Amino acid sequence: MRGRGTVPFYIGGFLGPFGGGVVAVLVPQLRAAFDATTAGVALSIPAYLVPFALLQLVSGTLGERLGRRRVVRTGYIVYALLSVAAAFAPNLGVFLVLRALQGSANAFVTPLLLAGLADEVPPNQLGRAVGTFAAVQTAAVALSPLGGGALGAIDWRLAFLAQAVVAAVLALLPPVDAAARDGAPPRLRTVFTRRVGLLSAASFVAYASVTGVGFLVAVLAADEFGLDSVTRGVLLAGFGVAGILLGRPAGDAVDRYGRVPVAIVGLVFCAALVAVLGIAPSPAALGALWFLTGLGSTLVWAGINTLAVEAVPNNRAGGTSVISAFRFAGNAAAPLMWLPLYHADHRVGFLGAGLFALVTALFILPLRVPR
Repeated sequence: MRGRGTVPFYIGGFLGPFGGGVVAVLVPQLRAAFDATTAGVALSIPAYLVPFALLQLVSGTLGERLGRRRVVRTGYIVYALLSVAAAFAPNLGVFLVLRALQGSANAFVTPLLLAGLADEVPPNQLGRAVGTFAAVQTAAVALSPLGGGALGAIDWRLAFLAQAVVAAVLALLPPVDAAARDGAPPRLRTVFTRRVGLLSAASFVAYASVTGVGFLVAVLAADEFGLDSVTRGVLLAGFGVAGILLGRPAGDAVDRYGRVPVAIVGLVFCAALVAVLGIAPSPAALGALWFLTGLGSTLVWAGINTLAVEAVPNNRAGGTSVISAFRFAGNAAAPLMWLPLYHADHRVGFLGAGLFALVTALFILPLRVPR
C-alpha cells in the first residue's frame, strides 16, 4: 500500500482545522453580510466542531467498512460543494446549517487520512509521519486567522471558495483502501478495548488541561495586561508556531526513544509550564511560557497519536476517530473546568490545570510497548 506519497495526506490534514478556525477572523464581515449579531455569527464555530467531534465516534469504522478511497473522495466532494454553498448562503440560518454539514463531512475524512498515512509509511518512520501530520494540523490552527484574514480583506467568500478548490483537487488523490487483516470487515466493537479507553482518557485530560487552556491565556492577557484582540491573537499563535517547528523532530524522537517516554517527557514539561502561566510577570513572559507549552504539547501528541494509530490494527481509522472524539470533548470541557477556579484566583486556575495534566500519565504509562 506504500508508494503513493504523503503530501496529499498532509494537505488534507491542514484543510480540516483550517476550515474549522477560519470563521473566527471573519466574524465582522459575516456579521455585516448577514446583518447578524456577533454571538449569532460565533455559533458557526461550534456548529462545525460539535458534529465533527461526535461523528468521529463512528466515522472511522464506517469509513473502513465502506472503503477509505470511496469515503474520503466522497467526503472531499461533499465538503467542496458545501464550501461553495456557504460562500453564497443567503442568511445566517442557512450558513450555520452548512457549517454543521461541513464539520460532518470532515469527520469522515480526517481519521481516515491519519489511518491511511500510517499504512503508507514504513513502521520505523511512523512517529515522524504522525508527528508531521500533527504539526500540519497545528499549523492550520495557527495560520487560519492569517489566511482567512488575508482572503477576507478581499471578500470573505474567497475563504470558502479556496477551500472548495483544495478539496476538489484532493478528491482526485484519496488514500488506498485498508487490507482486511483477518478477512472480516472492521466492526465498531473492535475499538472497545482497554487500550483505546486509556488513550481516549489520556486525550481528554491532555486537551482539557493543556491545549484547552488557550482561552484562559487569552483572558489572562486581557485582564492582567490589557492586551487588545490582535496582540492576544499573536500571543496565542505562539503555541501553534511551536508545534510547526517541533512536529517533525518530535516524531523522530518517538521513533528513536519510544511513544510513551516521549509523551511523558512532554507531559511533565507542559504540566510545569501551565501551572506557572498564572504568575507570568509580563506579556512577554506569558507569551514565552505559552510558546514553550506548545513545544511540550507537540511531544505529548506525537506520542499519543502514534499510539492511537497502532491501537486497533484491523480498524485503524475506527480507533483513531474515537480517540479524536474524546480529544475534542476535552477541549469543550476546559472552560467549564477552569473558569470557576480562575475567577476565584487566576493563579489557582492555571495551577489546577497543570496538576490535572499530570493525571494523563496514569493513562499513558500502562501503554508501554517494546522498543
